[in-house]
This record gives sequence, C-alpha cells and structure tokens, in this order.
Amino acid sequence: MSTPTTWRKPPFIQSPALRWLFILSVAAYVIGTIATLPIDWERTSEGFARAGRIFSGAFPPSFDRSGLMISGFMESLKIAILATTLGMILSVPLAFMAARNVSPKPVYFLGRGIFILARSFHPVIVAIIFVKAVGFGPLAGALTLTIYSIGFVAKLLAERIEEIDFGQVEAIRSAGAPFLSTMVYAILPQIMPRLVGLGIYQLDSNLRASAVVGIVGAGGIGATLANAFGRYDYDFALAITMVIVGAILISEAVSGVIRKRMT
Repeated sequence: MSTPTTWRKPPFIQSPALRWLFILSVAAYVIGTIATLPIDWERTSEGFARAGRIFSGAFPPSFDRSGLMISGFMESLKIAILATTLGMILSVPLAFMAARNVSPKPVYFLGRGIFILARSFHPVIVAIIFVKAVGFGPLAGALTLTIYSIGFVAKLLAERIEEIDFGQVEAIRSAGAPFLSTMVYAILPQIMPRLVGLGIYQLDSNLRASAVVGIVGAGGIGATLANAFGRYDYDFALAITMVIVGAILISEAVSGVIRKRMT
C-alpha cells in the first residue's frame, strides 16, 4: 500500500453518506423555500421594465441642486462624528463593565445585557423608534448611530480587555492603587491602540449608516435621497448616490492610511 505524498485537509463531515445527506437536505430546503414563498412572478417580470424606466430617467445624473446635496452630506458628516464621539465615550465604561476579568458577575451581566440589547436591532428599526420619539431630523439619526456604535465598540473593547496581560494589573494592585487608578494605568494603555482603531472604523461605518437611517427620516443625505425618489427625480437621486459612494471611498482610503500608520 503506497503512502500518500500530499496532505489533504480532512472534510468537515467525515462520512460521505452524511455529507451527501447534508447537501441534499440543504438543496431540498432551498427549493422548498423558493416554491412556498408568496412571490408574484408576473409582477416580478414587470419590474424589469419599471427598473429600465428608472435607470433611463437617471442618466445623465443631475448636479443642478448641488447645494442641497452638500448640505445633506454635511449633516450626515455631523451626525456621524457626534454619534461616534458619544458612542466611544459611553463604550469605554460599558466595556469595563462587560469584561469578565475586571468586573464582578452582577456588573458583568449588566454590561453584557446592555450591549447585547444595543446590537439586537437593526439601525433602521432604532431610527424609526427615535423618529417617533423625538421627531424627524438629525437628532434621531445621532441617537440611532450612538446606540449602533455602543453595540459594536463596547463588545470588541470588552473582548480586548479580557485578553490583556493581567500581570500589570496585579503589580499595580499590589502597590495599593485604587480601582480607578488600576483601570487608568494598567488596563487603558493596553487597550488604547484597539480603542483608536475602533473609533476610526466606527466613524467610517457611521458615515455609511447615516445615509441609510436618513431614508426613514433621521436626517442627513439619506433624507435628501428619499425625497428625490419620492419626487421621481431619478437623475438627482443618481447624483446623490454618486456623492455617497465617493464619500465612502474617500473615507475608506483615509481610514486605511491612518490604520497603516498606527501599526
């Protein structure tokens, strides 16, 4: 019997029969789901014609109302910066609460529960709630993205705190330092690079999300885009979309340069 000369990663499911059973089960589920979904295929076929009319009306893009686009984009930028700042400020103490190695169990479960709740709902749903609560405009968008930031940043920051070198904490504790001094001088320096990186990423993410939540009335350029579609100004809507994509590309490039210089 010859010995194999190349290594091959073993399959996730060792038994060939079980593998084929799994593949066939997934295929049957997908086919069954498509067959049972209430899809109006006639309307779907007509949708291609409607999409053609939309795209034909969108070209060439119209930048005649560039002032309106700029004001909407600047509002989105302000929403993103404010939400990122508030989210980072609130995420730091919440991350300490939700870190198993520095918090007692009741505080740990409370911190985990808060950011799990913040992550449970899509930003659009949260935006609808805040629009109903505080009205249309940028305040609803800033509050929505603050919750969104907390759910993301606090979770990753808490996980980073749980991975720190605990020897520094024990050394400062043995010198008689109080709890707050231990947090500031033993833990915060170890998590600061992650904190800065998360802040840059979250600002970039909030800038993208501000365009989405604006569609439901939470201010920013998303509201301008929704109004353009509501008036059937497809050429203006395309111009707004191009501005959003351009801004996101610039944001990605800038954040990438900053992250590269940090490493």
